[in-house]
Amino acid sequence: MAGPSAIGCRVLPASGAHTKVTVTSKFSKHYEALVVPFFTDYDEEWAERMPHADRLRPMLLAMGATGRYGEVVRIPISEGDDSYFAVAVGLGSFHDCTAETVRRACGLMARSLTGVDTAFMVDFETLDPTTAVAGALLGSYKYFGFKHDVPAATQPVKRIKVLCRKEDKAACQRALVVAESVNFARDLVNTPSSHLYPETYATALSTIAQDYDLGFQCWDETKLKEQGFGGILAVGSGSARKPRLVQLRYQPADAKKHVSLVGKGITFDTGGISIKPAANMENMISDMGGSAAVVATVVAAARLQLPVAVTATVALAENMPGGAAYRPGDVITHYGEKTTEILNTDAEGRLVLADALAFASEKEPDVLIDVATLTGAQIVALGDRTSGVMGDAELAKQLAHIGREVDEPAWAMPLPEELAEAVKSPVADLRNATPKRHGGMLSAACFLREFVRPPIQWAHVDIAGPAFNTSTPHGFTPARGTGVPVRTLVEFLSNI
Repeated sequence: MAGPSAIGCRVLPASGAHTKVTVTSKFSKHYEALVVPFFTDYDEEWAERMPHADRLRPMLLAMGATGRYGEVVRIPISEGDDSYFAVAVGLGSFHDCTAETVRRACGLMARSLTGVDTAFMVDFETLDPTTAVAGALLGSYKYFGFKHDVPAATQPVKRIKVLCRKEDKAACQRALVVAESVNFARDLVNTPSSHLYPETYATALSTIAQDYDLGFQCWDETKLKEQGFGGILAVGSGSARKPRLVQLRYQPADAKKHVSLVGKGITFDTGGISIKPAANMENMISDMGGSAAVVATVVAAARLQLPVAVTATVALAENMPGGAAYRPGDVITHYGEKTTEILNTDAEGRLVLADALAFASEKEPDVLIDVATLTGAQIVALGDRTSGVMGDAELAKQLAHIGREVDEPAWAMPLPEELAEAVKSPVADLRNATPKRHGGMLSAACFLREFVRPPIQWAHVDIAGPAFNTSTPHGFTPARGTGVPVRTLVEFLSNI
């Protein structure tokens, strides 16, 4: 059986299985499968740079391999006393091959190699070995949760060794650290709400803080009341599982910049009194995807020893109906004293984020980024694979550009002033919904902006669709939790 996720297995009752991926600069003869890149076109450069693929090419062609993108062909090879599988990973045209192509194709390969103990990837060192190792680790992830007796035929390959040049080993190791952090975010998102709720989530984060030498602070219900976190308290009021606010801090001695990350952590969202339809409500275990992403990002920053201070603040609550639940028509007071009229209890994410943003603003970070599965309007506008990024225009554009570069598609969106006016209330400072449905993603961001202290640079990333894949796996993306946008955030922190 493939191994459990390296980080998640320490703190969660169940974690996803994935391949153990390692890099080496020495050729190994101990493998069951030899994995090579394969292209639709052929020339001398192709053959010179990829000798193993070139040697296997006639046999692969005879078995129908074409090299088209997305194709994975496995054929048995017998050479003297050695028997193994040759696996051709289709990458399309050699001259059009990109990092995105390699990453996605290697994810497909890792997921398709079942029943194999050890695979050895060669010739990728002449393409982009960092994306090859990341794709293999990300693509091999599969969440079995609490299933018993999982058939071996459904398990990903146990081990993959990737040949790389000595000068690329450090970059490949870095790519593996980031991919492991993505898989940790996936584990958090995939954990059922019966096992991951505000109290247990906070306990898990306490252990994570100890493991990675992070600062840790937790506010329970009593402290939240004492300090006036009215948004978090209101959303969590209908649940027997009381809310928490947790902060993780990575503070290197040489840090010159401070980036504050805020994550929405609704561990289950029924919609509250404005209850959701029953169909597909089980997917609402993923409504804490923003918190998972920022937690995994600060862990990655610590493991990579990035020279930037990073704070992750996550607001944790269950949104449940009940006799003590907050109601439409209520007016609540947030941390920092702003008030909000409640029009819809299913617009709860912005309420907990408002408290967390106001709190995070007090430290005056250089950059403040919040991440949330916030609005169904994001999916309507951009689909279920492209995140919406709003806030300060240049920062939003920068994050969206990075997202596209690392293959976490994102798009910068505007904040029209007419929608900013639409979130104003006649009986409170703000209201948590607008009378009209259009522009829902943008009006939610306008609401959040009210809790960010100028002149802090701020961006809001809506991952309502991209955080949880309700369809079949694709590329390096599994079903269920995806870990978006951890790689975007790590890349941003690495270059700030």
